[in-house]
Amino acid sequence: MATLLDGKRVSQEIKARLAQRTAQLRSKGVHPTLAVVLVGDNPASVIYVRSKQRDCEECGIQGLTFELPAETAQDELLERIASLNARADIHGILVQMPLPGHLDEKQILLSIDPRKDVDAFHPENVGLIVQGRPRFAPCTPAGVMALLDEYGIDPKGKECVVVGRSDIVGKPQAMLLLHRHGTVTIAHSRTANLAEVCRRADILVCAAGCRVNFITKDMVKPGAVVVDVAMNRKPDGKLAGDVDFDGVEPIASYITPVPGGVGPMTRAILMENTVKAAENTMDLEVF
Repeated sequence: MATLLDGKRVSQEIKARLAQRTAQLRSKGVHPTLAVVLVGDNPASVIYVRSKQRDCEECGIQGLTFELPAETAQDELLERIASLNARADIHGILVQMPLPGHLDEKQILLSIDPRKDVDAFHPENVGLIVQGRPRFAPCTPAGVMALLDEYGIDPKGKECVVVGRSDIVGKPQAMLLLHRHGTVTIAHSRTANLAEVCRRADILVCAAGCRVNFITKDMVKPGAVVVDVAMNRKPDGKLAGDVDFDGVEPIASYITPVPGGVGPMTRAILMENTVKAAENTMDLEVF
């Protein structure tokens, strides 16, 4: 049976350390602040924003939520972001996705000051990640790496397969594994012989988000480390990842549960990026 990679526990430890850092910053007159912009009332987005607010409170970060109606125009949203960019008391800015269909998400993300882009989505920050000198760590991929580190799993010299090629998870995840000397393959739903590719993996990161049980036990090498990043909804409403957990868990060496694996780590890294953004204003880190 596999050892569970407990993201809930590890994320709590990260947030406890962040609380110490925020206390030091406050003693110097800097109160780390995260501004979250929520457009519309998408139920899932509302829940995520509330979760982030709780994370902020645990870490000693001030969380500000700016709620805008679903019919907000592009120019109005850009003006709001520009005003947040200009505020010295706001260190991190996050625009909750997805946005209503009439808004241009790419333009919105480009408008965020890269020094406050704690999601690390801005092209400038993506470029720094590719170069191996990130200003901010990409939240979900960095959460995966922190989880591996906590359990002493070193990618160096290992076959690493990332299933999924999104800009948010798949591509940056591959970069982080590569920078840690893993031999990395990016696969996806159109990869020929996907099962064969996955079976090569010593570390298998599943981030396709295709469907429940997309990755089955016949696609997993015995003893592999299996990290399930995806979030899918089962017919009964419960959350599940891409991996057939019941089938894969007996043959893997380590595996993440869904929920309780990567999700809490993503939010913890977001908090860490916000604290780092505040520290950067004091020239503790210079880019």
